[in-house]
Amino acid sequence: MRIHHTTSVARRSTLVALLATLAGAACASSSSPSTIGEGPAPLDVVKSQRYLFSYFKGNGEDGLHLAYSEDGYAWRALNEDKPFFHPSVGKEKLTRDPSIVRGPDGMYHMVWTAGWNEQGFGYAESRDLITWTNERYVPVMAHEPTAMNTWAPEIFYDSLRARYQIVWASTIPGRFPGDSTGGGGKYNHRLYYTTTKDFRTFTPTTLLYDRGFSVIDADIMKDGTRYVMFLKDEREKPAQKNIRLAYAERPDGPWSQATRPITGDYWAEGPTVLRVGDEWILYFDRYKEHRYGAIASSDLASWEDVTALLAVPDGMRHGTAFAVPRIEAERLLSYERRPTP
Repeated sequence: MRIHHTTSVARRSTLVALLATLAGAACASSSSPSTIGEGPAPLDVVKSQRYLFSYFKGNGEDGLHLAYSEDGYAWRALNEDKPFFHPSVGKEKLTRDPSIVRGPDGMYHMVWTAGWNEQGFGYAESRDLITWTNERYVPVMAHEPTAMNTWAPEIFYDSLRARYQIVWASTIPGRFPGDSTGGGGKYNHRLYYTTTKDFRTFTPTTLLYDRGFSVIDADIMKDGTRYVMFLKDEREKPAQKNIRLAYAERPDGPWSQATRPITGDYWAEGPTVLRVGDEWILYFDRYKEHRYGAIASSDLASWEDVTALLAVPDGMRHGTAFAVPRIEAERLLSYERRPTP
């Protein structure tokens, strides 16, 4: 597919550099923290938010990693790229696809893929993104004894209903017809969801998205009065392996048929979107090329490939990009600079 260019790469590079310089100057002159709202906020060079990216490396065996950015393009690993959290749940005890959201009370909630063949996902919570507690296993597909997996759980906070919605992909063999398979014919995924207000009790698992093809890696965000879901078309025959959009009036649907691909002629997965200033930046794992990609848009309709401007930690695998109050980002930076015993 052809990507529409909204600005030149050179012009965008100049703008990104200018914003980073102004934000740095603002940090030196102001110590007042910003606060995070329920929706994306425009970039303010005096009271700007900071941005974090939760990710895993390798197969997810060593735990949660975090990267830091002030402009959404230049990302660097925190804590010398050592993990902040090691999992203990699941047969394989992996931390793949970590998704983190900040609740209205300031608590950070994280879910992740605990293993390749699990019927649930992992959960933990933190006040500071450093110490994680109340780790548990959430068996959302245990009621389906043949369910093969619970992949890439993603949290969305539904502010209108004051609840969290967790979306993931599962294959239940024989449940859905057709040749829309992935993984060499092994998987035929659909998206499912549950909701919770406290991460202790959960609503019954419900089918969220079935449009006749195998689909994984959903990321939901709100745009005005509508909801937008980024998803991966997992079809192999013919091969798709690209990112598309769907729309709904409520986060629990019904969701529209998927749009045409918004990513290019390469295999992409793990989409996560971030609002920086007046543009949306969509990040994704170009996994066959072992590198990250990004596209940007001001209207969620025309997209520009901005991969050339993107810098991420070596070996980074997909997770979630999210905004945090500057004071909380500074606490993470102070933790990183702590004296070594």
